Amino acid sequence: MADELSQVHLTGRQIRVLAHPLRIRMLGRLRGEGPKTATQLAEMLNTNTGATSYHLRQLADAGLVVEEERAGGGRQRWWRAVHQLSSWQRSDYTDDPDAAAAAVWLETFQVNRFVELAEEWQHGVSAESDDWRDAGGVSDYLLHLDHTQVRALMDEIEAVVERHARIEPGPGARPINLYLAALPKPGPRQPHKEREVSS
Repeated sequence: MADELSQVHLTGRQIRVLAHPLRIRMLGRLRGEGPKTATQLAEMLNTNTGATSYHLRQLADAGLVVEEERAGGGRQRWWRAVHQLSSWQRSDYTDDPDAAAAAVWLETFQVNRFVELAEEWQHGVSAESDDWRDAGGVSDYLLHLDHTQVRALMDEIEAVVERHARIEPGPGARPINLYLAALPKPGPRQPHKEREVSS
C-alpha cells in the first residue's frame, strides 16, 4: 500500500504565494516527480537558476516546500514538496481580496492546464493501445442538487480518489491527470428592489 496522501488547506498567505505561473509549475514538478534542485527545475521549466532559487525560497517561506538534506550533495540544495495536494474554499478569503483574487487565478490556471492536457491526449491517442484508449477519456453529467448535496458528492468522490491513490501501482502504471469540477449553473437573479427615499 502507498502512503496516505498529505494535504494542505491553503491559508491566505499560502494561496497568494502560490498564485504565480512559475511557482505553481515548480510545486507541481516537486509533487509529481520528487525532490529537485533549482538547476534541475530551471532546465525543466526553461528558465534560469536565479529565478527558480528565488521562487523556491518564496514557497519555503510559505511552508509549501522544504530543503532536503542529502549526504554528498555538495553545494547543490535539494527541495521537496511538503504536501501532495492543495485545497481551498473561496469563502475562506472573504475578508482578504488579494487571497480571493489568487483563488480565482489558481482555478483559471487549472482550467487552462486541463485544456492543454486534454489536447495532448487527443493528439497522441491514436498511438495508444486499445486498453489505454478505452481507459482514458472525458465524461460530463448534469445533476440537480442543492449545495449540501454537491459538497457530499464531492467528498465521496475525493474519498474514492484517495483510496485509489493509496493502492500500490500495478504493472505498466502511468501518471494519470484526474480533474474534478462541480460547476453550478447561475441561479435566477434576485428581483431588483427600488430604494425608498423619504421626502
